[in-house]
Amino acid sequence: MKLKFVLSALALSVAATGAFAAPNEINIAYVKSPFNLQNMVMKHNNMLEKEFAKDGIKVNWHDITSGAKQTQAMAAGSLDVSATMNTASLLMANAAGNPVVIASGVAHPTKVFAIVGKPGPQMTVKDLKGKTVVGPKGTVLHQTLVAALVKNEVDPKDVNFISMDIPKGMTAMMAGKVDAALLAAGGVIKANEAGAKTITTAEGYTQPNLVMTASKKFADENPAILKRIVKVNREALDWINKNPKQALEIGAKEQGISLKDAEKLKDWSNYYNTLTDKDIKGLEEDQKFLKDNGMIEKTVNVKDIVLPMAMEK
Repeated sequence: MKLKFVLSALALSVAATGAFAAPNEINIAYVKSPFNLQNMVMKHNNMLEKEFAKDGIKVNWHDITSGAKQTQAMAAGSLDVSATMNTASLLMANAAGNPVVIASGVAHPTKVFAIVGKPGPQMTVKDLKGKTVVGPKGTVLHQTLVAALVKNEVDPKDVNFISMDIPKGMTAMMAGKVDAALLAAGGVIKANEAGAKTITTAEGYTQPNLVMTASKKFADENPAILKRIVKVNREALDWINKNPKQALEIGAKEQGISLKDAEKLKDWSNYYNTLTDKDIKGLEEDQKFLKDNGMIEKTVNVKDIVLPMAMEK
């Protein structure tokens, strides 16, 4: 009876302190697009694997590029962390009752995201009225399209938007099956080289913010593990800054582009680590935009989805 009491007390104590056993594995999304050099370097150099080898924790990389699909995988429990997620997907997930939190900053790549028109005469945003545009729904690219239409007094309902991943969207546009596609990074460069014309970038319409995220469940149960993942991600950026040529070679190979184009994308990306009050304000403004334009129904306190470690240098 006494032993039973002690075990019960111990169980209550563990639950109260939020203590959990370390995981046997970490499931993390590998997102090399638009040009997430930290992610590419971290994976190429086996930095996470080396960090957790002594703990016997296996690192599983998953190729899930869509932010919406990443949050779905987190809700299903098959994904713990995303090395890179756009904040539009993050906000939509939380609004839908799928708690996802920010662990660190990654990039502010305004020039990387673009609306590109099929080969032919140069189009403007106003010319998209009555046209068909394809791209990944529930992402910063989708937000950019809506913001550009609204700012140019075009009702988004007057544009036939079809959800499609970036590679398929680019193929459809280049084949002339659709009028425009939402593209990013290397896709924009390749499309331009093939005769397609950029209608506009995100600049002036949205302020893209790419962040490292985790499911709230994983963050709550494994704060020390998540902090180490963030540490490694930040070490990757330090390595990039100290070894720029090697980093660009890794990125160019992963993306299948030239070193010259890789350097251009790196310059466009504006990598960073630590979120600031400006980023918090940006999240609040983005959430308001998503709500005002019917892309989400509910809102959350954005400060609640930013972990303290995300704002710690």
